[in-house]
Amino acid sequence: MPIVKGGKFVDDAFVTVPDGEPLPQGAPVIVTLARFKQERETLLGSGKPLGVRLKSSESPEALKDDLPRIALVALEFPIFRDGRGFSWARMLRTRLGYKGEIRAVGHFLYDQLAFLVRVGFDAFEVRQDFRTEDFERAMREMHYVYQPSVDGRRTIIAERMKE
Repeated sequence: MPIVKGGKFVDDAFVTVPDGEPLPQGAPVIVTLARFKQERETLLGSGKPLGVRLKSSESPEALKDDLPRIALVALEFPIFRDGRGFSWARMLRTRLGYKGEIRAVGHFLYDQLAFLVRVGFDAFEVRQDFRTEDFERAMREMHYVYQPSVDGRRTIIAERMKE
């Protein structure tokens, strides 16, 4: 699937490797949390950038001690109504201080893109028919925000207090 990062399509350097499949030589990989736990030392010791994919039911706190050595955390959205990925991304950025890539994968909607960015996502696995113009438009649609978040935007209440 195509990857949007920084508002444009980018080549995905990572290879998603299903459980039980051999790891490719020399390529950065994305593995499940279960595989990461089983092969932690080997994966972290490989010297290659590493990504871990979390199901919506898997808390990123399971990675807290290893986050400085993990280049990418992919958070799954199994259905668009499952919003746990929003909370996990915010937790990664704020409570756990994660600086790497947070990638949204699965069933999220165009209408959710601006909120995904607000909570800390910076990469998106999108459908084949997705256009960068769609991403740009989504980023422009939300003029005012009500809740503070990791993006640092001023809330509508703070804006009203200026008056």
